[in-house]
Amino acid sequence: MIRCREIGRADLAAVANLLTRGFERRSRDYWMEGLRRSSMREVPEGFPRYGYLLDHEGTPVGVLLLIYAARDDGDGTCIRCNVSSWYVEPAFRNYAPMLTKVAQRHEHVTYVNISPAHWTWPTIEAQGFRAYCGGLFFSFPALSRSATGMRVEIVQQDAQAIDGLSKADVALLARHAAYGCLSLVCRAADGRGLPIVLQPMRIRRIALPAMQLIYCRDVTDYVVCAGAIGRFLLQRGRISVALDANGSMKDLVGFYRARRGRKYFKGPQRPRLADLSDTELVIYGP
Repeated sequence: MIRCREIGRADLAAVANLLTRGFERRSRDYWMEGLRRSSMREVPEGFPRYGYLLDHEGTPVGVLLLIYAARDDGDGTCIRCNVSSWYVEPAFRNYAPMLTKVAQRHEHVTYVNISPAHWTWPTIEAQGFRAYCGGLFFSFPALSRSATGMRVEIVQQDAQAIDGLSKADVALLARHAAYGCLSLVCRAADGRGLPIVLQPMRIRRIALPAMQLIYCRDVTDYVVCAGAIGRFLLQRGRISVALDANGSMKDLVGFYRARRGRKYFKGPQRPRLADLSDTELVIYGP
């Protein structure tokens, strides 16, 4: 008997074991820490906290991690679901569609896949997903002109209130600082604050000390702050910031790489670039 059911707390050790077998580069501790973080975060009511698994006579044999988050799009609250890591034991691969069918059944939810392997692109597109991000732009922000009077402030995980930022912005910055991200406020000479979240980036085969842009309100905010951020990062041994893009960016110094960083969505709302907050990148890690 095979059934698909929601992952519960009692399943976490078995889920971590499955994912460790499925992702050889990831340790069991990596998965357990991500699942621990998932157990503590807010999840929209009525949606699974961890995702779904395939159960064979009481033994988990497949898993699909899901990360639900409520988003305020200005016209009300919408639901986004990051379709994350997937693994099914070889003997049960024929049952894998049960996971995807259950996981993607809500028409009002926007599903995103932000880390698809190249070989999965045709399968993802066959499921109705569309690409919203074509690649990554590797910027060298220290080479950008810095706005007069712009300064950079670090936000700690215990931050409660920050001048010029909403409660939601402060909560996002503090939450991501707790996840190990670098949460910043770039403050202009007039005191206006712009929230920015960065994360150390792993780049295989290239020795480029880089950060990834996880969040800003709009890509133009990063462009305005790039010079100040670049000089701030140079003091910490980082020379590049990678951000989601669909081509070269004339206002930044750097280079664009297609096929690296492609991201997909399915659902009513096209995700915007420069918002990877509350996704697998920060909850489970790069």
